Amino acid sequence: MTIGIDFGATKGDEMMIGIDFGGTKGDEMMIGIDFGGTKIEIIALDQTGRELLRRRRPTPRRDYAGSVEAVAVLVESAEAELGMRGTLGVGTPGAISAATGDIKNANSTVLNGRPFRRDLEARLGREVRMANDANCFALSEAIDGAGMIDGRPANIVFGAILGTGCGGGIVIEGRALTGANAIAGEWGHNPLPLPRAADLPLPACHCGRSGCIETYLSGPGMARDHLFATGQALDAAAIGAAAQRGDPACAATLARYEERLARALAHVINLIDPDVIVLGGGVSNLDRLYAAVPRLWTPYVFSDRIQTRLSRNLHGDSSGVRGAAWLWRRG
Repeated sequence: MTIGIDFGATKGDEMMIGIDFGGTKGDEMMIGIDFGGTKIEIIALDQTGRELLRRRRPTPRRDYAGSVEAVAVLVESAEAELGMRGTLGVGTPGAISAATGDIKNANSTVLNGRPFRRDLEARLGREVRMANDANCFALSEAIDGAGMIDGRPANIVFGAILGTGCGGGIVIEGRALTGANAIAGEWGHNPLPLPRAADLPLPACHCGRSGCIETYLSGPGMARDHLFATGQALDAAAIGAAAQRGDPACAATLARYEERLARALAHVINLIDPDVIVLGGGVSNLDRLYAAVPRLWTPYVFSDRIQTRLSRNLHGDSSGVRGAAWLWRRG
């Protein structure tokens, strides 16, 4: 609440008091939505980042109208429970086309070609800010997570999600970078740099091309590589656990993975020179990455010294929804 007092000495008024309750404008609480293929998560934060509420519900399957309604009901229920209205930011697994205003590139395909933001704004009667989920992840970690240096957001943060896919987001001076085509940081669908014999044949990607970073560095990409090399079907978590127990085949798979990740991140460093690279997604839980990869990227980075720090995320699978809320961050 803000109170303003004007004694009106020059106007001859006795005294005027103005009261701004703030909450009625929706600027005291920030609501974030993380719209995923299997779940929708909502969070409410105050302006300091303190969590006020968090809920999850399953995503309606192949039902666009139901998805819009599910998000709206989550928002309305949260505001009713907390007794105040908030700003609303939404993270999606795609991006908004600058040409049409519709969602593009979403692996939750029910959103593609749909005016998701406009439909939410019409349903809720307010402005909605929307960003790619990887941008939201990077923003969350930059604002109050692993992308901070000396208690402040680092100048440039790159967030890389190593999960069922490979997403990327760029945050500069506390602001997510979108770009002219709304694809800034779209890392996973670039080719793996400097392919070697062990990288061949180039694996096919769902985007229609072959040899994308995602086909090597996602969790399924690691599993595919292990199956190709050994004939053994294991997921990324099982490969990591077996390597830790001393299994030589799994250790070799992780060594190939680390060297590929180093090549891919070295190109990010050469392009945007981030202060911090933060890893998210299930593969980011492998402890050995944080010592091995910075050693391995050295030959590929065009600098005599490399100051970039590689860090594990601080907020885990809540980073995306927190970053969506932070789309309304002041300052």
